[in-house]
Amino acid sequence: MGNRLSQIATRTGDDGTTGLSDGSRVPKDHLRVQAMGDVDELNSQLGVLLAEPLPADVRDLLVTIQHELFNLGGELSWPGGSLLKDAAVLRLDEALAHYNEHLPRLKEFILPAGTRSAAIAHVCRTVARRAERAVITLAAQETLHAAPRQYLNRLSDLLFVLARVLNRANLDGLGGDDVYWQSERMKRLDTAES
Repeated sequence: MGNRLSQIATRTGDDGTTGLSDGSRVPKDHLRVQAMGDVDELNSQLGVLLAEPLPADVRDLLVTIQHELFNLGGELSWPGGSLLKDAAVLRLDEALAHYNEHLPRLKEFILPAGTRSAAIAHVCRTVARRAERAVITLAAQETLHAAPRQYLNRLSDLLFVLARVLNRANLDGLGGDDVYWQSERMKRLDTAES
């Protein structure tokens, strides 16, 4: 690994191509590279979230997720390869069940708002959805394992749940609860009850 990163600016991409883990080169706008880029952006956004005050258990979970996303990106850069383990998807399922069981049921849609950490978690959620779409698009053209797609799907769900958890943690004093969408239906119900 040490020799892999000994030179960052290689200039080999100046022709508009990039190297994959198997040694092949593809255009930088290739579907595989786009999916890799979306996963990289998601991991970077999680880094921004980790710069915020967070409950220790959430921080530990997000650090693990960052490592697993690196595996996912590595798998995408290796046509036919497999790095992301099924256990990673199971870990997200378990985290979803754990964090969701302590939250009240939603009666209405919520806005991506509240505390700064919750809002950043929502940004991460939307990037996870985009990365998932990029992986699905790539899988329509090339054979991929199911784990990357499943992982990104679960992760976006988990980030939604964690945003709700972070609003309740209220570590910056700006939240405390979900920010509910004020739908026309709810306004009519509220008016009828008054």
